[in-house]
Amino acid sequence: MTSSSAGIDTEALARTTTAAQRYLTLATVVLGSSLYGTALLTTSTILPQMQGAMSATQDEIAWAMTFNILATAVVTPMTGWLVSRFGTKRVVVYSIACFTVATMLCGMAQSLEMLVLWRILQGGAGAPVVPLSQSILFDTFPRHQHTMVMSIFGMAVAVAPVFGPIFGGYLAEIHSWRWSFYMLVPIGICATIGMSLTLPSTMRLVKVRFDWTGFLALATALAAVQLVLARGVRLDWFNSTEIVIECLIAAIAFYVFIVHSLGARAPFLNLKLLTDRNYSIGLALVTIYGMLNFTPMVLLPPLLQQHLGFSDALVGQVIGSRGMGMLVGFLAAGFMSRIDPRVSMAFGFGLQTVAGLWMLTFDLNVTMEILVINSAIQGLAVGVVWVPITVVAFDTLEAKDYAEASSIFHLLRNIGSSFFISLSIAEIVRTTGANYSRMTEMITPYNRALTTPGLTGAWNFDTVPGLARVAREIARQSAMIGYLNAFTMYTVTSALAVVFVLMVRRRRTVVS
Repeated sequence: MTSSSAGIDTEALARTTTAAQRYLTLATVVLGSSLYGTALLTTSTILPQMQGAMSATQDEIAWAMTFNILATAVVTPMTGWLVSRFGTKRVVVYSIACFTVATMLCGMAQSLEMLVLWRILQGGAGAPVVPLSQSILFDTFPRHQHTMVMSIFGMAVAVAPVFGPIFGGYLAEIHSWRWSFYMLVPIGICATIGMSLTLPSTMRLVKVRFDWTGFLALATALAAVQLVLARGVRLDWFNSTEIVIECLIAAIAFYVFIVHSLGARAPFLNLKLLTDRNYSIGLALVTIYGMLNFTPMVLLPPLLQQHLGFSDALVGQVIGSRGMGMLVGFLAAGFMSRIDPRVSMAFGFGLQTVAGLWMLTFDLNVTMEILVINSAIQGLAVGVVWVPITVVAFDTLEAKDYAEASSIFHLLRNIGSSFFISLSIAEIVRTTGANYSRMTEMITPYNRALTTPGLTGAWNFDTVPGLARVAREIARQSAMIGYLNAFTMYTVTSALAVVFVLMVRRRRTVVS
């Protein structure tokens, strides 16, 4: 990652600022960094309301999450070039300002297409903020305070997203889903003004060559694959001309990216880093981490609200409990840092496997208490594995490769999230349709079980309203089977991560 201190003596800068200025900077940086995570979790809470308001299907409304994450993935590696071109202060201030405007526009969106467009802008605008926050604080505070500052920063950024889904759920229930976006706008305005007033300007910029060919080829390939995953199930996959064209575009763009990256002197992403075993395994683990991190937050709200009858406020509490579990997980990771990172990762991914197995026992009568505990366990696991994954991935690399390695690392984390959400939604839609078709075949006058007195209970097959109630119940049961299949994918992926953990070599150095 490119430091914000291009041409600046950071220790001298820290000495020339007062304590009040430094802590004001800390407050505004925390405020800005918390916005992205808060917006992500809050949006997942209100997906069912947005689906109804936009007259969208479940896989269509999921675009509001997947394309937002994909935009973040594509723009994040550009952070170093943006800083070298415009300076840290301008990049951060304008990023948060654009993020705030995009958040307001998301709340004002009148169609699914406009909502997805503003979510893409929101994800792209917010991408540079989190990677730059750490370097800003390192530049602002003297070296002996870095540990303390990072502890405060990590704690605050982990806590803030806990409250977003809770407040967003209540506002969505009292007013509408739009207020879940509007509530973030004043925070974004405060962060923008605060950073513009407290951050020092970069005195000298270092020019960095940007590989536009590699960037555009990779962005095109990722966008095409995302469209295939998002629309394939509705268009019957390769029976659709659109899907075939998108696959061809993705294949050609990815081929151009690989060939160009292997031959360019300064590629967008340095693929030669993949020759490091621990780094390659770390990339596989962080991709799985991304797949497991956000997917439950997209799957659970529609299940809870549409099929189990939960209110927006209760859905917000379930999502918020995941954030609370993440907070505890990050705290636990600090204490577990003294042990072998493979143990921490195995423990974390093992917890996710247990949570996944528990989800496989869910039915349409699952209680709020079970959902909250399960969600908290998932959050705890996510918090525990993040630090050791980072340690393993970067432990055997040279310091000069950290910036490029970090770009690929965060890129794959976000790609994993975006692609796995689309795959899970596609499986739910496919299974729901197939099972609904199969079960409705049994509703026939020739089914003796339906004509036996006492066996049908309250169900009435002789009237139109009675048949409508039966159809709704079949739809609920069919959807539940689809969700269980998606939970199976989640569980198998969690268990697969444990296999990758066993392939990690012992650390080269021991941190005392």
